[in-house]
Formats: sequence, structure tokens, C-alpha cells
Amino acid sequence: MEFEPRDAGLHKPEARMLGDGAVAQIFALLNLGWSIRKIAREVGLSRNTVRDWVRGGPDRSYGNGSRAGLLDRYYFWFQNQFNAGVRNADVLRQELEAIGVSVSLRTVERALRPFRQSYERAEQATVRFETPPGKQMQVDFGEKWLQIGGVRQKRYVFVATLGYSRRCHIEISGSLRQRDWIMGIERAFQHFEGVPEILLTDNAKPLVDRRKAGIPVFHPEFDAFCRHWGTVPRACQPFRAKTKGKVERSVGYAKGNALGREGWESDEALDEHLVWWMLNVADTRIHGTTGERPIDRFPAEKAALRPMGNHPSYLRVRHLSRTVAADGRIDVDTNRYSVPPQFIGATLEVTIEADTIQVFCQDQVIAEHPVHPGRRQVIEDPGHVVSFTNGIARVGKPGEIRRPLSHYAAIVGGEAW
Repeated sequence: MEFEPRDAGLHKPEARMLGDGAVAQIFALLNLGWSIRKIAREVGLSRNTVRDWVRGGPDRSYGNGSRAGLLDRYYFWFQNQFNAGVRNADVLRQELEAIGVSVSLRTVERALRPFRQSYERAEQATVRFETPPGKQMQVDFGEKWLQIGGVRQKRYVFVATLGYSRRCHIEISGSLRQRDWIMGIERAFQHFEGVPEILLTDNAKPLVDRRKAGIPVFHPEFDAFCRHWGTVPRACQPFRAKTKGKVERSVGYAKGNALGREGWESDEALDEHLVWWMLNVADTRIHGTTGERPIDRFPAEKAALRPMGNHPSYLRVRHLSRTVAADGRIDVDTNRYSVPPQFIGATLEVTIEADTIQVFCQDQVIAEHPVHPGRRQVIEDPGHVVSFTNGIARVGKPGEIRRPLSHYAAIVGGEAW
């Protein structure tokens, strides 16, 4: 693990005099995808000052130039640990000790104090700003137990909210797979008849693979989806879900209002109810923040959204490459699908269109399956489970004969035994 010293270039008088409100505003606007130049113009600071704060992070503190403390050179290490949720002083003391830095628990607690204070101030602070039309859509999932067909079942509530008009799209899902996120977002685009500039999410594993130096690294599939539609993904800071407060409130509103009744006869009846509710309740209510109906603000938003045109659905056709495992199956979205055993070890092309998976070898379909809605399931075609009948080996362990014996006889000349 590498540790970086505190950047001496950050000790500028202008930077030291910034108040908490200005700092909070800088990082709130940064999370919305604003440029350094635009933020500087908005908050009335020089671009260099804004750039210094962005590089150093929102939680740093500055001294008066006196001798650095014992742990000063680990400032950014503490910052990264704190932002990642590692906030127990004794745990951090043990990690420091493991790399040869012996300090007391009290010393570590003092080092953590400015981060805790900044976090508490940021939690209490509210930076109110309006998102321009077409700029941003926030997405999230909630969960709720519902009575469906007389049975109590858990369902996941997908909500997408436009930042300016506050129009929302809501649908129900049975799981939280990456495909469920992508389907919900794409149907929201269809509902709003356009694509926003920025897509703001939380740090859900199907979307954010990991963070590197505090910067989210999006899952390749989700990143490809965003590039397909020309929208820029943004993830809120860990433990700072307030940065996507519009959709957080919309999730709570949907769970309490749209899903507040006793139950539904079926999932289809629930879907029909949600379509009615979005058009007749959510769109036409007076929004508590804007003081206007979302449907009345929507024309300005729609004009700024990027039209979908004839752009094909990302989910209509997905193209994958998969190597057939020794058991004669390929992995797709955690499920395992069978192929004919003679293709064991081969790398094949896979397409997913609508609810069908097709496996190709040299443009020829060699296997076809319905997409399984579950996870970690095995889907078999009985025709793929074969034995030594007709001289073809069964699906077995690596190294077993998997070709007719006549094949080898033809190579060496002669007949099979």
C-alpha cells in the first residue's frame, strides 16, 4: 500500500478561508458532473482554488503552518479509509501497526477527529440547487413486502426521477440483478421519451465494480449500456446517499403512496396500477419543493432530453463470448446453459435477444435456451446430455475422449478397434 504526503500546494490562504458551505457546494456540484470552470463561476472562486479542493477532497483540514503531526503524512490514507467506511480507530491503529507504524489509540482518534467533524457538518448541511432541464436522472431501488395473489411476497421497487421536472418512472422487479437495473433504466428512457445527460446512481454492486482512489469504476456491462445510450454515469459518494435525494424521496413516496393498499390479485394487476398511478397521481400532484406539477414542468425537460429516435434497445441483442466448460456448459449472468458436448473447450459467440439465448459456432446456431429469471441455475437441453452412443463421448472430465474413435483412425490410417 502506498501513502501520499499531504499536498503542500493546498496550503493557500484562499483555500484556508473557505467556509463549510462553500466546500459543500463545490462537491455537490462536482457530483452533478459540473466542470471546474463552471463550479468556479457559480461559487465565485478562482479555478485553481476549486481545483485544489477537488484534488484534496472535502474532508481535509489545514493548520497554521506549524510542524506536521505524527500521522500527517498519512492524511490521504485516513481520508480514503474513512470514505470507504473504515472508521473504527482501533481497527485503523492495527492496520498502521501491521506496516510498522506504532501509535497509540488516542493518536489515531485525534487523526480521525477532523474527518468525523466534517462528516457530521456535511450531514447537517443542505445545499439547495436546481438541476437544469435534461441534465440528470437519478435511479434507485427500494424493497417492500406486498400481498400478491393472497401471498406475502418481497418485491423490489425501481424508481427513476428526472432532476428538473421531478417526473418519475416506477416499476416492480423480483430481483436486483444487473439486468433488472438496465431494464428499469431503459424503460424509464422510453417513458420519458428521451435520455438525460447524466445518470446518477448509488454504489450498487451490479453498477459499480469498485472504487479506485475514491473514483468509481463502473461495471463493464453497465458502462457499455451508458455508452450505448450516450449518457454519463455518476455514482454518489459512499455513505452520502443524500447526493441523490430526489430519487430517495421518490422511493419513499412510491412505497407509501403507490404501494400503500392491501394487495393485488397478480403481478399484472400491480403493473397496471402503477401505470395508472404514475399518470394520475405522481405526475399531477403539486411537488413539495418546486411548488408545481411535474407534468407541467416536463415540456421544458423533454425539450432538453436527447431523443431516442430509432436507436435499438441495448437489451434487444447482447453479444457475448463464452468458453465451454468441461461439463459442457457456458456461464451467462451467473446461470449455466448446456451446449452439445463436442464443443467442450471451444470459445463460442452468444447472443441474448429478448428472452432467448442463442449460442453460435461459425454463424451456425448450436444451442438455444430461454433466459432463466433466477440466479446460479443449471439449464439443460436433454439432447445435449449424451453418452458413448454412436461413438461420441459423454460430457466428462478434462482429458476424456470426446470424439468418435473413427476420427483418430482416419488420421493414422486404419480402422478403429
